[in-house]
Amino acid sequence: MARFLSRLKFLFNVRRSVPFLVAFFKSPAVKGWKKLLSVGLLLIYILLPFDVIPDWLVIFGIIDDIAVFTLILQQIVKMAPDELKDKYDVTL
Repeated sequence: MARFLSRLKFLFNVRRSVPFLVAFFKSPAVKGWKKLLSVGLLLIYILLPFDVIPDWLVIFGIIDDIAVFTLILQQIVKMAPDELKDKYDVTL
């Protein structure tokens, strides 16, 4: 239950994560393969039309998209160096 609540909190703080994401991609402390993997995951998510739950099931389709987007953002946070996480107070 605690993990679910922390993910829900993370989801509502996505807007605050934008400066963190900019710093993540500009930081020389983040290895190039981590940046490439992050961009690749986001591109695959955007470009592939496959959904676990189709979007014509409006509420469930949107929840599915939000869940995938949140999981990708969580992976980016996990790959970030601790100093970036501390500076932008991004926690999971």
